Amino acid sequence: MRKIILMAAACLMAFVSCQEKNSYTIKGTVEGVADGDTIYLQDWVDNHFVKVDSTVVKGGSFEFTGVPDSTTLVRYVTYMNDNVQMLALTFMERGTINVELKQQKSKISGTLCNDAYQKFTERYDSVAKVMQDLYRKTMTDSVLTEQQHKDLEMEIDKKGEEALDMIYHSIEENIGNAMGLQTLLTFGASFTPDRILPLIDKVPAIYANNDELVAMKEHFQVLENTWEGKKFVDFTMSTPGGKEVKLSDYVSKNKYTLVDFWASWCGPCRAEMPLVVKMYNQYKAKGLGIVGVSLDNNLDSWKKGIQALGITWPQMSDLKGWQCEGAKLYGVRSIPHTILISQDGTIVKRDLQGYKLLIEVEKLLN
Repeated sequence: MRKIILMAAACLMAFVSCQEKNSYTIKGTVEGVADGDTIYLQDWVDNHFVKVDSTVVKGGSFEFTGVPDSTTLVRYVTYMNDNVQMLALTFMERGTINVELKQQKSKISGTLCNDAYQKFTERYDSVAKVMQDLYRKTMTDSVLTEQQHKDLEMEIDKKGEEALDMIYHSIEENIGNAMGLQTLLTFGASFTPDRILPLIDKVPAIYANNDELVAMKEHFQVLENTWEGKKFVDFTMSTPGGKEVKLSDYVSKNKYTLVDFWASWCGPCRAEMPLVVKMYNQYKAKGLGIVGVSLDNNLDSWKKGIQALGITWPQMSDLKGWQCEGAKLYGVRSIPHTILISQDGTIVKRDLQGYKLLIEVEKLLN
């Protein structure tokens, strides 16, 4: 009997030890919150939070414990009431995770992925602030000349490239863990297929069936087929007057054809349009053509938008909104989105806006 009890005790101790080794403990502090208030551990599902666990604040601190599962990369530690909202994206991995919930910038640390992500966010926030300040200047400084606008946009682009390089290297360095995958899923859409697809192939097998990752790979494979250097893919749609036309009808007629995916309901598209109109008027005699592909789903709204914005170049649409067949063929998920095609049908550039687009057209046609 004594031997059985000792063996059972040993098994129990081994079980407890195994539990502890494979569990997580989130030890947190929160600023300005009264004892007894509730802190939540939540998932982000279909654009809203879903509660997984909760605990109460004691002496300004809180704690969660549990066992991570391989399908959950991150959860959010949150405090929310009518006036104050604080959250910390937290990687659910074994060990002790430290969370400092703050109204400005929460912090995470203590485990491999949480340490790596904290380091990444601090570097990212620093670059993003510089870009935001520059962008704010372009929006608020009404006395800037056109050349000054160009110079500022080029500076923003340069900072943007620096940020993208930093993000890419952070993903690359961590592609074997959850931090790399989460950052890939968050920022991957900012990169070109030739950079992202090789990273996706390096994701560990344990994450290979992640729904977001599978969808991202499918999307980038579509982009790869219509990226710079590839031949354009033709499609047929209708003009505002109801006539069926092909994209190829226009490409063969111009030295360069800009395919402009837009919609009358799209605020950024409307803000961009005066510059596009000016560029078209300046360069149409030199061989620039534009074809508007509208993601409208209402014919009258589309027609009114064309008139109000002074658009004089050809237009086509299937009036399917985000289900636009042309947009699907080119993997367009946000607008405005532009594709510049040479007369021989080669895609020269994709997704240029603002003065960056104007500078590219100037280089090609001057």
